[in-house]
Amino acid sequence: MSMINIAERHKFILDKLYEKGYISVVDLCKELDVSGVTIRKDLKLLEDRALLFRSHGGAMVNNPYTNDKPVNEKEKIRRDEKQYIGQAAAALIDPNDAVIIASGTTVQALARNIHVKGHLTVITAALNVALELLRFPEIEVIQLGGLLRNSSSSVTGPYAEKILEDFSCSKLFLGVDGIDTEFGLTTTNIMEAHLNQKMIATAQKTIVLADSSKFGKRGFGRICGLEEVDEIITDKGVSSHILKTMEDMGIKVTLV
Repeated sequence: MSMINIAERHKFILDKLYEKGYISVVDLCKELDVSGVTIRKDLKLLEDRALLFRSHGGAMVNNPYTNDKPVNEKEKIRRDEKQYIGQAAAALIDPNDAVIIASGTTVQALARNIHVKGHLTVITAALNVALELLRFPEIEVIQLGGLLRNSSSSVTGPYAEKILEDFSCSKLFLGVDGIDTEFGLTTTNIMEAHLNQKMIATAQKTIVLADSSKFGKRGFGRICGLEEVDEIITDKGVSSHILKTMEDMGIKVTLV
């Protein structure tokens, strides 16, 4: 494929990108038979024209940086996908379980879909999750305390982190703002990221609930690398390239 001009190269790159959602510099070098320097220049030019977003070692269709929206706005986004993800997550809760439910609109969908099988203990940072669960007398809700964030209706900070030290739970259900195969799980708030790290340490298993729009995105606060994740529940919009990467890392991926 060498000897093609710059316009043809750019068309090839964009066609490939829209087909797969992500492309790597290494693959483009092989397929176009040009140097890494040339491909990086191409990607920079295409990014300058707002046709793609460069990431470490490649490029993606969507803006990898996510911004913080209020929880009532987030709730309206991808509502159906969140509902199905919440149902699939609820099926993983066992009788007499003790679980942590973090914050966010996808985990709120989990709280809405819980059907109590025997006694259940839930530790949560999110007020909206606690309110969903109050209708069940069989569910013991432990609400973490601390600084209340308006945008997420959830608490963060050292008080919430301190309480977690006294517990051990079977599962953590975690919502995130971004999942990047190299950078890991992220959220838009650094204090929330820190609390999420403590939650991961408290639970035996970490299950991430995220619709497909969260993949390839990065928030400001890094929670952890993907090696700390046991399972991800998402929808069928995730690219096959990302799915294969996750499965190669030993992460169970459930598609709804």
